[in-house]
Amino acid sequence: MSCNRIENPFNRRHFLNSAGAGFGAVALSALTQEPLLARVSKNPTLPKIPHNWGKAKNVIFLFMEGGPSHLDLFDPKPLLNKLAGKPLPESFGRPITAMGEVNSPLLESKRKWKQHGESGLWISDWLPNHSQIADDLCVIRSCVSDGINHAGGVCQMNTGSVFGGRPSLGSWVSYGLGTENQSLPGFVVIKDTSAMIVNGTRCWGNGFMPASHQGVLLENGPEPIANLKPQKSKIEQAEDLKLSFLQSLNQRHLQGRESNSELEARIRSYELAADMQMEAPESVDLENESSATKSLYGLDQKETKTFGQQCLLARRLVERGVRFVQLYHGAGSKWDSHTKMESNHSKLCQQVDLPIVGLITDLKARGLLDETLVIWGGEFGRTPMSEKGDGRDHNPTGFTMWMAGGGVQGGQVIGETDELGLHAVKDKVHVHDFHATILGLLGLDHTEVVYMHKGRPERVDLNEGHFKRQVLAKR
Repeated sequence: MSCNRIENPFNRRHFLNSAGAGFGAVALSALTQEPLLARVSKNPTLPKIPHNWGKAKNVIFLFMEGGPSHLDLFDPKPLLNKLAGKPLPESFGRPITAMGEVNSPLLESKRKWKQHGESGLWISDWLPNHSQIADDLCVIRSCVSDGINHAGGVCQMNTGSVFGGRPSLGSWVSYGLGTENQSLPGFVVIKDTSAMIVNGTRCWGNGFMPASHQGVLLENGPEPIANLKPQKSKIEQAEDLKLSFLQSLNQRHLQGRESNSELEARIRSYELAADMQMEAPESVDLENESSATKSLYGLDQKETKTFGQQCLLARRLVERGVRFVQLYHGAGSKWDSHTKMESNHSKLCQQVDLPIVGLITDLKARGLLDETLVIWGGEFGRTPMSEKGDGRDHNPTGFTMWMAGGGVQGGQVIGETDELGLHAVKDKVHVHDFHATILGLLGLDHTEVVYMHKGRPERVDLNEGHFKRQVLAKR
């Protein structure tokens, strides 16, 4: 039986044949004092044994919604400036653009580029503080997506498909590994503004999986979790009695309806809420941090305070066993620079540059970076052709993402785009490969993390991804 498959044995012989290899896990569990798979428990979020001893235990995904320009941040193209103002050469084809502009001239990049760290990683002057973490970054310049617009791009980067309805990446991680802290959600999402992400809650939804694996949205601000503090009751223990009665009603209602995962998830949510009232207040209280730490994340600066709070909260959450934390910056597709690229990206880069470096630096100082996989990127990149004279259109055929920590070899570049940054031409990394690699770094074989849905084996990569071994740190 595969480690994370859900299968129903048909008879005794089939059971022994399927489970025989699993008896070793019982002994392993005793030796390592690790719990067995959560599938045998009523609580599907309990921690599980990974297939391999992967180095990463947690993930922090820094999602820049709208599509940051790889051409102006991590993928310098001298030819782009040389041919600026001219049409795209015919040798690059005639790409279909989201906005439908035809024969738009190439737009120069006004950035100044320098090599940083011992690795000599190229980073633009829009991210000056990133020079401090150059040797920690594994920059993947050859990412490819199928989503030409935001709805499809954001959906695929989060769920593997350009169409809604599938489990999000965080849900797959929750399903595959469970969570180490039963008093906090295993999958947390934090936005930088009140604006909603493209596709809404489907970006962190559970799809066809049990609802207990969906993400929990926290607010960015003084009260990340609403109604966290219980109201004082006039009658002693009245609140406990009320919750106990509600729990008994829910359990009675669940009988005979065990296949409805939403009912079980709702019961679990009540239990989690009670536990969170004990532990969550301390977890989300940033006031306990030192002034030096707050300054490291940029909480003392107006421009960086918001995203700095998100990054600091993410560190506190993974420190306490939260498995997957996704931070959205630019909620409402603010990185979508169809026009006024200079002012748009200049402002947004200033907001995230210092907090991201603070996060990597802090994780490293606390000995957490080796077990925390940090991911940066958006749903796609931008085109070398201009739009409206001073902006760039969507580019899903070649863009940049980066990883750090979690067993990743830093200070390296994987893949290439062509001389103008339009198409990935070497070591292409499709979103399916990207997701498969993330699971691999967490010790999970993506071909074995399978969920049976309506008789069909489903995987995070839609059966198309490959683990990219180039990202692994040399041992």
